[in-house]
Amino acid sequence: MGFSASPLSPVNPHLKRWMLFVDGENMTIRGQEFAKMCGVDLPSGDWYQPDRFLWLPVGRMRATSILTPHLREHGLLLQEQAIRAFFYTSVYGDDNTLLDTREALWRLGFNVEVFKKGRKGEKAKGVDIALTKDMLSNAFLNNYDVAVVITGDADYRPVIDEVKRLGKTVCLMAF
Repeated sequence: MGFSASPLSPVNPHLKRWMLFVDGENMTIRGQEFAKMCGVDLPSGDWYQPDRFLWLPVGRMRATSILTPHLREHGLLLQEQAIRAFFYTSVYGDDNTLLDTREALWRLGFNVEVFKKGRKGEKAKGVDIALTKDMLSNAFLNNYDVAVVITGDADYRPVIDEVKRLGKTVCLMAF
């Protein structure tokens, strides 16, 4: 049995390797809408910054391991840790706002892509393109067996079909 980069997480070669791809811009928009609809007040902090990012607080778990128990409940035999967890978002603000967002998401365990919005309220195309590029190139390079995609729209249907054609399993999660 080998070991991953972290000496605390042994790698079982019989379990599938996985990567997490989060359309954080879309997830934040949908999550804020959902919370408002349910009358839930989202407090700003490590897990949420209004209109910047939203993630799921589960104890002290990092992004690379937070979904493993849920996915195993659905029959996916996955490594304990994701090979990599990506979070893509866009932010309106100055360079310090972008840097603060990038650092906050990095502390949660993500490889982060933050794009600068020209105007508040607009969506950035860079998010969709960067997620698509990383998901497809990592599938082609055989860096994972399972892609877990968290989004709030159907924009990724073509890339999901292509990744599946390459023999990968894709799990789609959304609000």
